[in-house]
Amino acid sequence: MKKPSFAVALVASLTIGLSSGVLAQDKKAEAKAEAKADAKAAAPAASAGNAAIVNNKPIPKKQLDEFMAALAAQGRPETPELRKQALEDLINREIFVQEAEKRGLARSPDVTKQLENFKRELMIRALLTQYVQQNPVTDAEIKATYDKLAGSSNGQKEYRARHILVEKEDAAKAIIEQLKKGAKFEDLAKQSKDPGSAANGGDLDWNGPGTFVPEFSQAMVKLEKGKFTDTPVKTQFGYHVIRLDDVRDSKPPALDQVKPQIQQRLQQERVQALIKQLRDKADIK
Repeated sequence: MKKPSFAVALVASLTIGLSSGVLAQDKKAEAKAEAKADAKAAAPAASAGNAAIVNNKPIPKKQLDEFMAALAAQGRPETPELRKQALEDLINREIFVQEAEKRGLARSPDVTKQLENFKRELMIRALLTQYVQQNPVTDAEIKATYDKLAGSSNGQKEYRARHILVEKEDAAKAIIEQLKKGAKFEDLAKQSKDPGSAANGGDLDWNGPGTFVPEFSQAMVKLEKGKFTDTPVKTQFGYHVIRLDDVRDSKPPALDQVKPQIQQRLQQERVQALIKQLRDKADIK
């Protein structure tokens, strides 16, 4: 048999080499694909309690549930779309955190300082929350405080008044003259500089005297029902013409209306007592 030429042998050698390389790459690709398939098949079992896994770091379903609860507390009811969006947000956050850790930012002085400050604030909130929970405000305490506040309002009056506010004293005097001649107060009130009452005929609704500045209150309480001031009343806002429409005994709001505010006030008093107690024990130099 004729011996193959050197050129033919070289081509054959290269062809075999290339084929071997291709075969090796194919085997690696197959192995990689098999490993990926195995991992995918094992994923459901591995992530049974997780909402997602990012670079082998799980995001527990409990974390997603807590995130959704926080959104619900803000008035955003859960929907499949919102839950999906929330999960994407948690995934993005996890990716950012992992990248920050790779860059060593967790050990940077600025981050370390902020984490320490946040830890202190979190511990303080946890302490106060625990203290309030262990020393709850009772309904009896709320009722007693309500009765005390309601009793202090006995004998007080509420006034329903109207006013017309103008910048110049002469303008107020002119309005008074028009009223004396029979002009309707509600019509003249349209020219008032007080936008909150002008559209309502100058009506200020029911209020205690303490609601208004002293000059206004003093003039208002001296009026008889249905009467208006015969001279302009000067305050920091300008010149007023005031009419008193009615007077009634002050009535406290119903307990249910103010119960949350009273409860909060009593809780704050408890916290203040705790602060005093701890400061008394502390060695402060």
